Amino acid sequence: MTPLRVFGARPSFLALLLLAFSADAARAQQIAPPPPPPGAQTQSPQGANPPGQQKEAPKIVSTTGLVHVVATVVDRHHNFVTDLDQGEFKVTEDGVSQEIRFFGRDTDLPLRIGLLLDTSNSIRPRLEFEQDAAIDFLSSVIRRNKDQAFLMTFDNEPEVVQDYTGDVSELTTAIRKQRAGGGTALNDAIYRASDKLINPPIPTGQNPEVRRVLVVISDGDDNLSDHALSESLESAIRAEAAIYAISTNTDWVSIDNPDKPQKYHMDPGDKVLQQFADASGGRVFFPYKVDDLAQSFVDIGTELRSQYFIAYSPTNPLSNGNYRKIDIEADRKGLIVRARKGYYAASPVESQGQSK
Repeated sequence: MTPLRVFGARPSFLALLLLAFSADAARAQQIAPPPPPPGAQTQSPQGANPPGQQKEAPKIVSTTGLVHVVATVVDRHHNFVTDLDQGEFKVTEDGVSQEIRFFGRDTDLPLRIGLLLDTSNSIRPRLEFEQDAAIDFLSSVIRRNKDQAFLMTFDNEPEVVQDYTGDVSELTTAIRKQRAGGGTALNDAIYRASDKLINPPIPTGQNPEVRRVLVVISDGDDNLSDHALSESLESAIRAEAAIYAISTNTDWVSIDNPDKPQKYHMDPGDKVLQQFADASGGRVFFPYKVDDLAQSFVDIGTELRSQYFIAYSPTNPLSNGNYRKIDIEADRKGLIVRARKGYYAASPVESQGQSK
């Protein structure tokens, strides 16, 4: 039986530790076991081996039917909660309960970051703010010889000005060279950056898995894109990229108390950034000045390494390219789970075409 192809599973998950729960699994092609995802917990085989007999290795099957999700859990005070067990999560797809097949609390994977810097004319007075923000973030998060990032600017159109590198000094030099001017093609930038994240540099070692992230520093306005917001968001979801947006819009600041600026409304650009972050499982920040960014960057870095890995095999066997809604809840009272809202159950042809 040909296994279900779901875009939520990347090629590195073609060999995962599954147990022989059914006759179909027993007939599947056996392959050598790869290392499990960091911290992953798998279900134990049923039954025990008789005393004196050598324990048999669990059967390994090849499948492309797993959907995997990275989730962040916080309490009411927005503190990260990192001590939950598999049994404390409930996963549903389109309202139907799903069985968690793999679970892990350690997702300290190499990061592949697309940094998108708005260089349009509308942010000219705030370009230095953006540059400082970008450099601060990279300096706080990038780990040499492990993480990599590329820099993309966007005004009339997006442009990769620095390809993947783990050298923060190279990224810093590229950021400082940028000048503002032109329109704003935010949607096009997210669309193209997501496509670039689909096939990032693979880390050395036994585990080829990476964590895909887009960091967008912009005011959220778009007046020149060829792609609609929905198309760009779909591209990010297909790439399994979480979008972390940092707003450069300072029009919301209340000056009644300059020492404690507060946001009194969200303008259209803010709402766009919020939409990208919510749907992809990321987060949006509204800093007042560069000094306020430090804690935001610490939070992003901590969040990326304080998440849960959850994988399940969807009960819906159709591979029709339709969007499927994912909902993840934690049993403990008062906890908030943040993860991507869904995925596209793409056919093999559709999935392979995404990297074109």
